[in-house]
Amino acid sequence: MMNPALKRAQLNREAILSASPARLLTMLYDRLLVDLNRAETAQLAAEWTVASENLVHAQSIISELISSLNSDVWSGAKGLHSIYAFATQLLIDANIKRDAGLTRQAISLMEPLRQTWHEAATAPVAPISGDGGIRIG
Repeated sequence: MMNPALKRAQLNREAILSASPARLLTMLYDRLLVDLNRAETAQLAAEWTVASENLVHAQSIISELISSLNSDVWSGAKGLHSIYAFATQLLIDANIKRDAGLTRQAISLMEPLRQTWHEAATAPVAPISGDGGIRIG
């Protein structure tokens, strides 16, 4: 019989490998918010190692989100890149200064984006318009 932790890891790998690009994006956002909330909780409890691990992992997720941006395809990519860069700096500062308030700012910034991407991922996709743009909703 397989160890429950190994089984869970295997199921997670399978979910990731079979996920659509939109689902992968929402999974990244979900994990980002898990990390941020864990970091904030750890900071408030003065558990600095746990807080740092979660803040660093959150930065890695944001780096992955940045790498997924394509300004050749989407005009909003540059603006979203700026938000990601700002959030990354908040997390670096939150870690260095051990400041839960900065982590809270990052949560407040990223949570609406998470919700928006979840909504976009589940919205019906309209046919491609004459100008080549994709309309959602």
